[in-house]
Amino acid sequence: MKPYRRRASTLTARRTLRRRGAQPKVVALGGGMGLSASLAALRRITGDLTAVVTVADDGGSSGRLREELGVLPPGDLRKALAALCGDDDWGQTWARVIQHRFQSKGEINGHAVGNLLIVALWEQLGDPVQALDLVGRLLGAQGRVLPMSAVPLELQALVRGHDPERPDDVDTVCGQATVALTPGEVQSVHLVPHDPPAVPEAVEAVLDADWVVLGPGSWFSSVIPHLLVPELLDALATTKARKVLSLNLAPQPGETEGFSPQRHLEVLGRHAPKLALDVVLADEAAVPDRESLSDAAKRLGAAVELAPVAGPDGSAKHDPELLAAAYDRIFRMHGRIGPWR
Repeated sequence: MKPYRRRASTLTARRTLRRRGAQPKVVALGGGMGLSASLAALRRITGDLTAVVTVADDGGSSGRLREELGVLPPGDLRKALAALCGDDDWGQTWARVIQHRFQSKGEINGHAVGNLLIVALWEQLGDPVQALDLVGRLLGAQGRVLPMSAVPLELQALVRGHDPERPDDVDTVCGQATVALTPGEVQSVHLVPHDPPAVPEAVEAVLDADWVVLGPGSWFSSVIPHLLVPELLDALATTKARKVLSLNLAPQPGETEGFSPQRHLEVLGRHAPKLALDVVLADEAAVPDRESLSDAAKRLGAAVELAPVAGPDGSAKHDPELLAAAYDRIFRMHGRIGPWR
């Protein structure tokens, strides 16, 4: 019963802070491990946190469930829920459980427990948002997880040199897993269907937010797809929330091979030319040309904030404590617009 007491105490403290207006309302958009890193940081500084997750994954366990059952791919949603689990015994136990993958010689091999749990509740309740809220309550998640759309999406990309034997040809490459690993140069991406409906709760969260955080993560397959959902892009363009874009620590093999930090901004700007940002966050050691990055950020209406946010092991992973400190400083330095002021 001990974990229950700690969990109740944590939730009571969060509710008390919210009643006092002491926390910002934050919405984080993305997918995969990049979004998980952002959520693990943000839950340390606010209890009013919503994750809006891309639903174009077609690989691994998610792809198999999507193909067999016609459901949304649950994998990135599961990862977001795990990232929102608390640091107490209850939270960490459930985080490990839902991330656990079965190892067998049969059909269940490679499936994650959390994927099966989420899909089971989708089938039971018939409502993806209600089901995710229920899983979140079970885990004691310190925030809410929403899909960006209620229909499964296919990511397609125009790629130059996808076939190494035809390096100058531009091909249409289909599927998030294939786009993420292409050896060619991604020119642009789009979704199928082209005008997918946004989940209303996701749009409402963006419009009601104090801060919106976009990235880090796979640029073409996790970050930019949110800008290709018309209702979500409209909400991002019209919300009074301030917007921070968190850059990756390094280019990703295949998808953004050879990209400079400023090129990430240029690509995002081409996909959503009317979207303005307030802050671009980057690791100070990952920016060789600060002036060029600043110029690219200014074209999006943003200022650049440099901070040490990389983990100590030298990998291209964000440290949750350092990233939390950077977000907290940005939220305080660049103004509070909501009732938590």
